[in-house]
Amino acid sequence: MEVTSTAKWVRTTARKARLVANVVEGQRVSDALTVLSFMPRHVARDVAKVIKSAAANAEHNYSLDADALRVVRVTADAAGMIKRFRPKSRGSVGSVFKRMSHLTAVVTDEVVEAPAQKKTRAAQHAAAPESIAEPAKSPAKKAPARRSTAAKETAPVADTAPEKEEKGDDNGSEG
Repeated sequence: MEVTSTAKWVRTTARKARLVANVVEGQRVSDALTVLSFMPRHVARDVAKVIKSAAANAEHNYSLDADALRVVRVTADAAGMIKRFRPKSRGSVGSVFKRMSHLTAVVTDEVVEAPAQKKTRAAQHAAAPESIAEPAKSPAKKAPARRSTAAKETAPVADTAPEKEEKGDDNGSEG
């Protein structure tokens, strides 16, 4: 059974929270809390609070065993932002956006597979079958014809080797 917990209006950006949340997905709750306690990021405390709350909800409301709980996912969605201004040089002003996020943690007592890691291009290339891994070689492109098709039809075809040209000046005059 999946049990959720949310923390709204957390004063951190969603991007920073996602970096921490992706680390603990798929782990046991106790292991996830241990990892988060040693993480140097400030948002790790907020993510840990949400996971603890979800585990407490599962234990109290649904009588699930706390030792068997695993973190299914932790999402960080962007919330509103507080807009402030800071004076700049020559009478101008700069914007300061204090972003916030909503954190949601989902825990379950069922066996959860580890989240699928995104493969890099090199890993995808190595894992691909031979027919897909190497692109089909296309034949070499021929040089485009210089004459029009009408000129080709009327031009006589020479059966012999081309004749040698006489050597002359670069400007074409003899002498």
